[in-house]
Amino acid sequence: MTCLHLPRFSIERWLRIMDRQGEPVSDTLPAALAVEGRHGAVIHATTRAAEAAGIRRGARVVDMRALCPDLRVDYADLQGDRMMLQRLMLWARRWCPWTALDGAAGLVMDTTGSDHLCGGEGPMLRDMEERLSHLGLSADLATAPTHGAAWALSRLGGVRETCPPERLAERMAPLPVRALRLDGDTVLLLQRLGLKTVGDLAAVPRLSLARRFARAELERNPLLRLDQMMGRRAEPVEAPEDPPRFAVESRLPEPVEDPAPHLPALTAALCARLEAAGFGARRVVLTVYRTDGAVSRVEVAMARASREAAHILRLFEGKLEGIDPGFGFDQIALGATVAEELPRVQARLDGTGGEGTEIARLTDRLAARHGGRTVSRPRLRESHKPERRELWTAALGPAGRPARPAAQPRPLRLLEPPEEVAVLYAVPEGPPAQFVWRRRTHRVMRYAGPERIAPEWWRDRPETRLRDYYRVEDQGGRRIWLYRDGVLTDGFGRDPNWFIHGVHG
Repeated sequence: MTCLHLPRFSIERWLRIMDRQGEPVSDTLPAALAVEGRHGAVIHATTRAAEAAGIRRGARVVDMRALCPDLRVDYADLQGDRMMLQRLMLWARRWCPWTALDGAAGLVMDTTGSDHLCGGEGPMLRDMEERLSHLGLSADLATAPTHGAAWALSRLGGVRETCPPERLAERMAPLPVRALRLDGDTVLLLQRLGLKTVGDLAAVPRLSLARRFARAELERNPLLRLDQMMGRRAEPVEAPEDPPRFAVESRLPEPVEDPAPHLPALTAALCARLEAAGFGARRVVLTVYRTDGAVSRVEVAMARASREAAHILRLFEGKLEGIDPGFGFDQIALGATVAEELPRVQARLDGTGGEGTEIARLTDRLAARHGGRTVSRPRLRESHKPERRELWTAALGPAGRPARPAAQPRPLRLLEPPEEVAVLYAVPEGPPAQFVWRRRTHRVMRYAGPERIAPEWWRDRPETRLRDYYRVEDQGGRRIWLYRDGVLTDGFGRDPNWFIHGVHG
């Protein structure tokens, strides 16, 4: 058994996402990811700079901010981490066909009979570590006769440690009892009883342990966990099945110089397989094989899953001209490298596509002609600060989780950055009565508010002030969204300023 432990998986994935978005995080900046806890947000993952500053996992964010005021905190994307780990599990099947998730940041693989393909267990672990480093992931790896032993060595053992069967009991004995994958309460109980290592627990008579933990669940039963570690209790790897793969190919009796005439038939066959399985393609790759062994690939992507042959075929227009035919092609393959479930539904009475279908097709054609990176789309993300709600992402990328709608109406157009205005008050803490914006005086006829938006303390600077937003209508009927930056009694010692943040209509 081989276990991969990814101790910095969440933070390394977040750093990679920030780098792709053009907002790289400095190596010297303390940064952390947080999740909601019982008494507020707690630290979930940290960078090396944050660890050097004393930030520790499981601590409350407010306590760590007091320790390190420069700490940058963002919320962890647990669902995104889980999806990425599942993709990594399938990617790891290049070493063996049986891989499965092992907790929130680990993988387990049954490499029995597969390690010799890499030259042995040691070279296989080095190859895994090298390939993971190319993905920007740091990993702790270990190989042992059982899943429990490999799990313990990957987290508490040496670098790329391997344990032969004859040394299993000897190697496990000095490890602490938390190496048995027990919950925190059970580990604390065993330590209070003086059983601090696996060897101490193994020396206790089995009958005594069975009486004490007879009805305990697996995570709270040290006897069952000990049997799993020592191989006395079976623990097979429950590897999920591979996702369905869709591909068609055509072997030609004679070489051809242009694959375009064969593409319609291949596209129709691929879409027929997708429809039979209830799937749609998000990314399609055309692979042509030359007679001299050279291989060329052309890829198209779609904003929405589709199995319409005419639409997919149109995306390949103008992309086949750059293929060098050489002495001709004798094999052509077409496959859907990314596919999603697409149930058959009728959105309209006339049988045409549903809402957003035409926009998705237009996006696909623009991306096919000008490149996927040149076409972007706005996406909402979780933030109560208006300027942080909108995020521009690649149009052909994943849609992501839908964000919750704002509690109050928002203007169609936001000003970036907000424009400062001069305001006359009706009362010191009340709505504006008149303001000057772009050299024009606006008198407030109607208003709604205030809507108070507090700073995001895990991201904003300590001197950031709260905002009071008002929706106002001037004498010309124009509706404007403006806010007061701070209040007189917030303790910052300066008068609040007014800004226009958006325009309705």
